[in-house]
Formats: sequence, C-alpha cells, structure tokens
Amino acid sequence: MPSFVVVLGLLIASIVVVAAETATVAEYPPRRIVSINLCADELLIALADPDQIASLSVYATDPKLSYFATEAAAFRHDAGEAETVVEREPDLVLAGRYTKRATRDMLTALGYPVELLDPARSIDESIVQIRQVASLVGHPDRGEALVAEIDAARTRASAALTGNAMPTAAVYQRRGYVTGGDTLTGELMTAVGIANAGGDLAGGRGGFVRLERLIAEPPDYLLVTTPAIAPGDQGEALLAHPALAELFPPDRRILLPERLTVCGGPSLPAALDWLSKEARRVMDER
Repeated sequence: MPSFVVVLGLLIASIVVVAAETATVAEYPPRRIVSINLCADELLIALADPDQIASLSVYATDPKLSYFATEAAAFRHDAGEAETVVEREPDLVLAGRYTKRATRDMLTALGYPVELLDPARSIDESIVQIRQVASLVGHPDRGEALVAEIDAARTRASAALTGNAMPTAAVYQRRGYVTGGDTLTGELMTAVGIANAGGDLAGGRGGFVRLERLIAEPPDYLLVTTPAIAPGDQGEALLAHPALAELFPPDRRILLPERLTVCGGPSLPAALDWLSKEARRVMDER
C-alpha cells in the first residue's frame, strides 16, 4: 500500500497537470469574465463591454435582489459551482469574499485568475470597489462616470435636508433582523436625514432584535423592503405580527426595495434618490 506522502504527491501532481491543461492566459483587458457573485454581476453590467461577459451568477436575474435583473437576462446567468465556471473558459473570475470557499479554491488550483470582492459597508468603500473593477475590465472612465453619478446623488440628498430634527427609523427584516449603525444602509439613511435606530438596537453591524424590545423602544418609523404587511413566507411572519402592524401601520413605514441596497455600486444613486424622496414624505407628515 502506498504511503500517505506518495498519495499526497500524486494528488498534487494531478492538480498541477489539470491546471496546466485548463488554465487560461490572463489578458488585459480580459475578454471572458465570469461572475459568481451578485454584486459583481451588477458591476460587470455597468462597467464591462457586453462581449466581455461570459456568464453572470445564478442570482443575476432575481428581481427582488438584483438591481439589473432585467438587463442580466440578456447574458448567460448560470455560473455558480466551479464546474459551471470552467465550462465558460474565463480569463477572469469575479467572486465575493464569502463565496463558497471550496469553489474559490478549486478555480484557483486550476489556474483561473480569481478576484475577490469584499462587501461594501459604506459609500466610500463602494466607490473604491467600482474603481477596482473598472480598472480590471479595462474601462476606468466608466468607473469615474459612475462615481460622479453617486456624488451627484449625495449632493442632491444633502441639498434636500431640512435642518429639522431627524426622524428615527429601524430597518426590520426577516425573522427580526435589524440593520446596525455601521452599515451601508445606515449611511444612506443618515445622508437623507433619517436617524438609524438600529445602532442602538443592534450595534454597529446589526443583529436579531426581539419583537418585545422593538415595541418597548419603538423608533418613529419602520424601514421595510416590501410594502406588504401580509407575510410571503415563514421568514416574513414576524413582520405581520398584530402588535407590529398596530404600532407601524403603512404610513409609519418607509419602503426601500432590497434590490437597491443588497450591493453598493450602480444602485447607489437610485437608492439615495428613493430614500431622499421617502424622507421628504415623512417630514411633510410630521
């Protein structure tokens, strides 16, 4: 029976052979880019040439989560596991920091260039990421144009601030998860004149908050991702609790569609404009 060292050596050798046979030569700009991350999908659609996109992720056309769900339907969108990426023979793979580790490791072992994108937790972090991807795909000018759109939206939001006391709101999500203060959504709220109560309720990054505490320490408004009070599934059942419905009827709920804040990047101007409009509405009602 061969020793463990011999077996390990054979395994490593086989990986090297496979990698040598399948790896693509990195080009600049890359001509066949595959995304296995929703936020990378959106950045590619905004910044790359259409013929550079070999495939988007399996989440790209989800209308609830993807800002570019309609646009993504024009591209192949079946990338997920390593096998589906290899089939597209990419010269660049965009993945998220929390994309399945086994998938990332397999693609790296096979010699494919894999670029990891961290979740953007602020507008400035998102701008850094836009410039990063714009440079990777060979279109830094498009990155700067998108950054200019974000800056213009921030200016519009700032100009609309009334100077009155900020209303407070908590982002209450599935199963009672509350968005924290040190988050992209929290920064967007502050930018339009809404104080994020989630920092006091759930700390910097957020966490689950019991319904009893939310009722005992209610903010002025509840920020939700869907206008429906009736639950769509078991995860949304808490949002339809009678006590919550009584304390936060529709006129005390601020709507912010999830597809505008799941990622930073291309959705930020629309998110700022949408939330600024909602902020003006609640200010007028106070």
